[in-house]
Amino acid sequence: MTLVLGLTGGIASGKSTADRFFSQNQVPLIDSDQIAHDLLNVGAAGYAAVVEQFGPAIVNSDQSINRAKLGQLVFAKPAQREVLNNITHPLIFREIQTKITQNRQAKVPLVVFDAPLLFESGGQKYCDRTLLIALPAQLQLERLMARDRLSRQAALERIHSQMSLAQKAKLADYVIANTGTIEELESKLKKLLGELKKED
Repeated sequence: MTLVLGLTGGIASGKSTADRFFSQNQVPLIDSDQIAHDLLNVGAAGYAAVVEQFGPAIVNSDQSINRAKLGQLVFAKPAQREVLNNITHPLIFREIQTKITQNRQAKVPLVVFDAPLLFESGGQKYCDRTLLIALPAQLQLERLMARDRLSRQAALERIHSQMSLAQKAKLADYVIANTGTIEELESKLKKLLGELKKED
């Protein structure tokens, strides 16, 4: 049996560190952000629909989508973000289902499905367990501003585009606080991985 662990968290909460930890421990990773990114490449499944919806202003001279411009549009306007999600989410989840099926056929014991919007998009229905990487709101804001060189307002727009960490914590099976060092987070993840392997 393949156990699918849904991994989520707020923006800049430490999911990338968790991804790296699981990959280093030979746990296959299904990255919804990477799938979403690939879907907007020229000629990919979501490209034409997104360009048609948002217009030539988001297209670079080489015909690729200017993701920064698209991001500015959708983070500032929730209605526009909803339109983008309606285009991309069905395509993303179709690819996720395919990858989960492939891992089950290969009898992989554990697969991690990383989705920042796991609960917002209903992605937990594909998971056997869910894990939230959490941290206090002020620390999240500081880390995001530093990581992406964003103003306070721009960082808050991105944070508020997602469900609050408090709401996500109520929905998750496991919650790991990422308030310390990378080593401390990895130690907590190692303990959880040991628990999950015992279930196998």
